[in-house]
Order: sequence, then structure tokens, then C-alpha cells
Amino acid sequence: MAAASSPDKAPAAPVAKRDRTHYLYIAVIIAVALGITVGLAAPDFAVELKPIGTGFVNLIKMMISPIIFCTIVLGIGSVRKAAKVGKVGGIALGYFLAMSLVALGIGLVVGNILEPGTGLQITDAIKDAGHEQVDPEAKDTTEFLLGLIPTTMVSAFTSETVLQTLIIALLTGFALQAMGSTGEPILRGVEHIQKLVFRILAMVMWAAPVGAFGAIAAVTGSAGVDALKKLAILMLGFYVTCFLFVFIVLGALLRIVAGLNILTLFKYLGREFLLILSTSSSESALPRLIAKMEHLGVSKPVVGITVPTGYSFNLDGTMIYMTMASLFIADAMGTPMSIGEQIPLLLFLLVASKGAAGVTGAGLATLAGGLQSHKPALVDGIGLIVGIDRFMSEARALTNFAGNAVATVLIGTWTKEIDKGRVNEVLAGQIPFDEKTLLDDGGHGAPAAEAPEQGGEKELAKT
Repeated sequence: MAAASSPDKAPAAPVAKRDRTHYLYIAVIIAVALGITVGLAAPDFAVELKPIGTGFVNLIKMMISPIIFCTIVLGIGSVRKAAKVGKVGGIALGYFLAMSLVALGIGLVVGNILEPGTGLQITDAIKDAGHEQVDPEAKDTTEFLLGLIPTTMVSAFTSETVLQTLIIALLTGFALQAMGSTGEPILRGVEHIQKLVFRILAMVMWAAPVGAFGAIAAVTGSAGVDALKKLAILMLGFYVTCFLFVFIVLGALLRIVAGLNILTLFKYLGREFLLILSTSSSESALPRLIAKMEHLGVSKPVVGITVPTGYSFNLDGTMIYMTMASLFIADAMGTPMSIGEQIPLLLFLLVASKGAAGVTGAGLATLAGGLQSHKPALVDGIGLIVGIDRFMSEARALTNFAGNAVATVLIGTWTKEIDKGRVNEVLAGQIPFDEKTLLDDGGHGAPAAEAPEQGGEKELAKT
């Protein structure tokens, strides 16, 4: 008892405030259940609720460009040597390409084994629905590349092309890097803008239950039970393929390279997965992934380069979807493709999908464009999967998100830009994530083991 009153005893830790956002995500789960119920009980009414879900996703999307800009500028601008950024970017792009090819290969194998489209009937209504998905103003490769250059620096933030923001952010980051100490006040300003943007996002997230209800009700009401029964084999095959890719391929990589259990990482990102499941867009969780990866212990440069770039170039779920959907449509049309026909089409889709950035419906539009370019007769069959595309979009978005989360940890490990001690503490729940601001002020932007010449960068990384 005397020891208890000793003046040398450390003061008791302050009691942490209750995380009110816990109730927010419980509300999202309830909203999803209610949305499914309404969609099945009153489908016509449920379809009319679609603008509610669209509005919420649009609220998230309006924050994407400023978040990407701030993240990349801070990631690059706070690093003194451009070679370091180039190394991270090179490893990231190489990894993205390799994993996209692996995803295509897995989808190719499963699609050829299942042959789920055999025996389906194509009606005129289905043909019309398929042709509606083709963009009449589809761009060729040259137009696509020129379209990545924004008209002005400001217009990049209002464009729907995320890659335009990426380019402006890269240029700004390298310019601030070259300015040295002169650019530090600007970096400080960008840090404050990032805090503001994340605070706005935290406010927007309180509308998540309403958005989830509208989105799920609308898609359940429009697809209906009968349509789901007929296409259950394709959906089930796609879900199983995504599951195997995430937990076997990505899980093995994460265990071998970083020594982490993928289930532990996914538990840490549980709220983000729930948000994606309710909105069917991995883009809705992009800002939170950036904040959580920095909180986890991955350095700002790695997070700032890997996450935004991955959302355009590391779309594993979309790759699997396009592979299986192409084979499904070809079988349903009674014109199955040979391996020699499949590979060129899929390699084209591999390139065409870059820049889709997790936007709901982008996968279907890209698939339609690819078929129109390589095998126009198959466009008639796009209508077969329009009804269930939203349900497949769920797995697509979840797989894309999982792939980018794992990629960030892997690239941080390969470049030695990750604080492994902090990773273990965060995943063990010892350092909780600050849900109030989506930013924590622990100065975790740089790894613990940093080269001496980067000492000044650590200070810049602190917020």
C-alpha cells in the first residue's frame, strides 16, 4: 500500500475518449440490411433511391483530388533526394504490372474451367443493353495519353481523370524538393490543407449509413432475385477467384516479405472494407487508406506514391473481372475464344483499365470498350452482366483495395521505409487510429531507421 502512494509512481494514463464512430459503422451495417430488405420487398420504390447512394459516393469523390495532391506533394517534397522517389515509384510500377498479370492469369484459368456462359440465351433487349455501355467517343491510345495533360493546373482538380491530379502533384512535389529550405513554408501550408481536407472527410462520413441504404436498396431492387439465380455461377466463380487471389497470393506475399498475417491487416482495415462493401467503390476508402497506412508506420513518401498510383495501376479485382466476364460473354454468345484470341484481348484490357481508379461502373465500361475494339460481335453479350455488375463490383472493389493495402506494406518493406515496431504495435491495438481527424500527430511519417542525411526530412514529415 505504501508503494501505491509513492511520489515516484508514474501518473495514471488519461482515460481515452469513447470512439463515437463505432456507432457510425454499426449504423452502416444496419442500413445495408434495411436496404436489402426494401430492395426485395418494394423493388420499384428501391430503384428510386439510387440518387441517395450516388450522392454519397460523389461527396467522397469530390475529396479525392485534393487528398491525392496533398499526399503526393508531402511525400515527394519532404524527401531531399529525387533518386529515393524514383526508386519507390519504379518498384511500385514493377510490382503493379506483375500482380496485374498474375490476376489476369488466375482469371483466365478459372474462366476456362467453369465456362459459366454456356447455354444462355441472348435477347434483343440484352443486346441493346450491351451496346448502351459502349462509349461512342472512345479514345485511342494517343488521345488517352494527351488527355492526361490538364488544360491548366487548376483544371486537374475538377477533371474526372485522377491521373491529371497525379501529374500535377508529381510536378509540384519535385519542384518543392528542388527548392530546398525555401519550399518548406509551402510544405507546411500543404500539411495544413491536408488536415482540413481530412477533417471535412470525417464530417462527410457521417452520411455513410444513408448512402449505404440508398445504394444497396437500388441495386437489390433493380437486379432482383431471378436475375441473380441465373447468373449465380459467374458471380460465385468470381467471388471465389478473388478470395483465392487475396488470401493465397497476396497473403503469402505479405507473410513472406513483411512477416505479417493478412487477416490481422484486414482487421485493422475493417471499417474501410465495410465502407467499400456498402458503396461498391474502392475510391470511397482511398483517403482513409492513406491515413491508416501512414498511421501504421509506412513512410510518407511510400504512402504518397504507392496508394494514389495503385488506385490507377494496381486494379487486381478489375483484372480478374474482365478476364472472367470476357470468357463468360464469349461462351454465352456461342463463340468461345481460343487462347490465341483471349491473350491479346486481355493484354489490351490490362492497358485500358489503367485510370479507372475504382469508380463504380468503370470496369463494365472498360470491358465494353475493349470488346468493341477487339471483337465487336461480343458487345451484344454485355447486357448479360449489366444486371449483376453492381454485385460483382463489390468483390472487384474489395479486391482492388486489398491489393493496394498489401502493396503499400510490401513496397515499404522492400525500400526499408517502414517502422516494423510501430506496425506490430498498431496491429496489436496498442496505438489506436484517430478516427476524429483521420490524422494522428505522432510524427510517424518517416520510419524509425532513417539515414542521417534525411534527419531534416523527419521533421518535415511531422504534422
